[in-house]
Amino acid sequence: MSEEKWQMDLAEYIRLGEPEMSEKSQAWQIAIGLQQVDGLKTSAYLLDTAKEHIEGNITIKEAQKRIHSYYEQRTERLNIEENTQEADVVSARITELLGEKTFQFSPVEWQTIHRRLFEGVLKDAGKIRTWNITKKEWVLNGESVIYASCNNIKETIDYDFQMEKQFSYEGLSIEESIRHLVKFTSDIWQIHPFCEGNTRATAVFIIKYLRTFGLNVNNETFQNHSWYFRNALVRANYSDLTKGIHATTKYLEQFFSNLLLGTSYPLKNRYLHVDYVEEIQKGNDKISKGNICTLDCPLDELAILKLIIENPSITQKELAKQIKKSERTVKMKVASLREKGHIKRVNGKRNGKWEVLIDLK
Repeated sequence: MSEEKWQMDLAEYIRLGEPEMSEKSQAWQIAIGLQQVDGLKTSAYLLDTAKEHIEGNITIKEAQKRIHSYYEQRTERLNIEENTQEADVVSARITELLGEKTFQFSPVEWQTIHRRLFEGVLKDAGKIRTWNITKKEWVLNGESVIYASCNNIKETIDYDFQMEKQFSYEGLSIEESIRHLVKFTSDIWQIHPFCEGNTRATAVFIIKYLRTFGLNVNNETFQNHSWYFRNALVRANYSDLTKGIHATTKYLEQFFSNLLLGTSYPLKNRYLHVDYVEEIQKGNDKISKGNICTLDCPLDELAILKLIIENPSITQKELAKQIKKSERTVKMKVASLREKGHIKRVNGKRNGKWEVLIDLK
């Protein structure tokens, strides 16, 4: 199956609107896209296996077994397949993790995600590194971000997680919430606790964390721009004052804006290269953010708006279940959205439906 045909099939699964197929398809899109961060590509066999899983013919465990058997039995691989094993194995594992509804906001969860993604693939899966590392980055002309010292990784992780756990998003605007989520993501990535696979493990952790706010990510953003995500993390953690280069989260904020709000920032990797500072500014001047960035509502209200768009007949009880809040809280949030003029009820309370009065695109 060609990659172009695969993308068309995925889009069709999502368009059909069958919840289970759509959810699986979106998970596979993210999983496959995330292999870009390490320059990896999946095989045609993985794409066929993913299709079987999406259509319900096999479970995710059976899909993983098929992939494992495929590489065990292949004694003579084509050149095009030589570097696909890691991408195939990790893609299936990411899909499994994204399909699970469990999550705990803790360093242990992050470490467990890394272990489950890379066990049998990387030597030290799930283990905190015990030596210092550097990594040459294309976006920095071969220079490296300064990562956390191996001597204080645990203390640094514990501090960042404790600060985030104590932080309240209540009452923050969407832009303020995104800015804070970006800072947290950037800070924990800079620690780089694992020898390899940090970006993929961090991405899966953050996606699952975002879901605790009732938010689902735009799968196309990770599908098509995972390398941009990594480069944006690099730029958020690198400075060279002698060359006028300052650490900045603005590129990561653009990525998160597209990811969560459906904006259309052009996520071009060349814009992030340290040699293209002036060009970046010109490009940003032409960006149209869209109306959603100006909404005066916090993340949980945004989650409610998106759910109402997907299902205008959704009940407040169902909303509470989806965003994992009490019905009382949902009633307050819905009342707030009505007061702001973002939604209204039509055709009565019992048999009516919600109508969104603003454009979120």
